[in-house]
Amino acid sequence: MKLCHVVLVSLLACSLSAQSQSGSQSPSPVVKGQDVSKGPTSTALPGETKIDPAKEADIRRLLDLMKAGALVTQLMGGMEQNIRPLMTNSLPPGDYREKLLDLFFAKFHSKMQSSDLLDLVVPIYDKYYSREEIKGLIQFYETPLGQKMVSVTPQVTQESQVAGRQWGQQLGRDSMSEVLLEHPELEKALEDAKNPFPK
Repeated sequence: MKLCHVVLVSLLACSLSAQSQSGSQSPSPVVKGQDVSKGPTSTALPGETKIDPAKEADIRRLLDLMKAGALVTQLMGGMEQNIRPLMTNSLPPGDYREKLLDLFFAKFHSKMQSSDLLDLVVPIYDKYYSREEIKGLIQFYETPLGQKMVSVTPQVTQESQVAGRQWGQQLGRDSMSEVLLEHPELEKALEDAKNPFPK
C-alpha cells in the first residue's frame, strides 16, 4: 500500500505540474479515434460542455506553438528521477528491487502518451481563456520573443526548481538550527534519541 501511495502521489504531482506549465509542451495532432481530415475532435466527456471546435483548434494550435508535448516528456523524465529513490526506499531491500523498478518504469513509459495529458488540458484552457484570449496568446507565441520564451522555458524551469530546492533546504537547516538553539531540551532529546544506549 505504501508503494501504491508513493506512485499515486507522484503521478498526481506530475500531472498538476504538467497542467500548470503546459505552456511548454506540444500536443499530439491526433486524438484516439479522430479523423484527421475533419480537424480536432472535442475532448469533452459525457455530461460535460462540448468545446466549440474552432476554439479547440485554436487551443491545440496554441499548445503546439508552446511545445506542450516536449514539456510533458521532460516533466515525466524529471518525475522518474524524483520518484525512483522514493519507490526504492519504500520497498523492502533485496535483489529483486532494481528489476521491479526497471520493469515498472518500462511499463509506465509504454502506457504514457503525452497526447492523453494534453487532451485533458484542452478543456482547462477552454474553461479559463476566451477564444479572443487564446488568439492573443497565439499571436504572442508566434513572435520571436514568444518563441524564445518557449525555447528557454525548460531550462528556466529546471534551474528554478534547483534554486528553489536549494533555498528550501537552506531554510530548513537554518530553521532547525535556530529551534534547537532556542530549545536546548529538544536538542538533548534529539541526541538521546540518536544514542539510546549511551556509554
